[in-house]
Amino acid sequence: MIGLRTEGLSLGYDGSAVIDGLDLDVRAGELLVVAGASGCGKSTLLRALAGLLPSRAGTIRADGAPVHGPSPDRALMFQDDALLPWRTARRNVELPLAIRGVPRAQRRTRADEWLARVGLTGHEHRLPGQLSGGMRQRVQLARTLAGQPRAVFMDEPFGALDAQTRAAMQRLLIGVLSATPATVVFVTHDVDEALLLGDRVAVLTPGGIQELLDVPYPRDPAARDAVEVAAARTRILAALEAQPCRSRP
Repeated sequence: MIGLRTEGLSLGYDGSAVIDGLDLDVRAGELLVVAGASGCGKSTLLRALAGLLPSRAGTIRADGAPVHGPSPDRALMFQDDALLPWRTARRNVELPLAIRGVPRAQRRTRADEWLARVGLTGHEHRLPGQLSGGMRQRVQLARTLAGQPRAVFMDEPFGALDAQTRAAMQRLLIGVLSATPATVVFVTHDVDEALLLGDRVAVLTPGGIQELLDVPYPRDPAARDAVEVAAARTRILAALEAQPCRSRP
């Protein structure tokens, strides 16, 4: 697990600021959901936290150390599964381990363990083109976590899935992360998904973090209080409507 902090963070492209002066703390071990409409800089923020995008101003720190580039401690999971089409499911999961120089036998064992954890035992030798969209996302989740990162950044990973597959992936993520000691920042524009998955929800708008609220109930829809859910949902929607995002030019 790793704690993250941004101070006065400004990010942008081609001379235009997408995020300006952002202060945000991510607690070690929590699942922080960043919600917001398209164009608010959610994906931009994740790329910066992962060390893939330099800041225009301000700082990002991971456990107090400045973030100046990518690190094996921080992994990014995309909406597009980004699997290499010529590598089998097992070899896709092995990829970050191979880059880190993990011996072949050890990385195969770890890849198979993670494929089993995401319910893909028996599919190790299949190519991405032979898998459904939900199965490909499970391979990507296994690949992301097999490297044992201390922080995971998830950029709307279930946004392109149908409702039934999306619900199954949400349940899988909850189960897998409950046994995985990692800090997670999860981006979504879906308010219900934010309230289902997050320990806290940060609403990102052009003015910064418009709302930051704790989610006071367990990740079990049957155990949640309907009044609390409705109140939290209303707060998030109000924050989104107060400062709507604009598409970047």
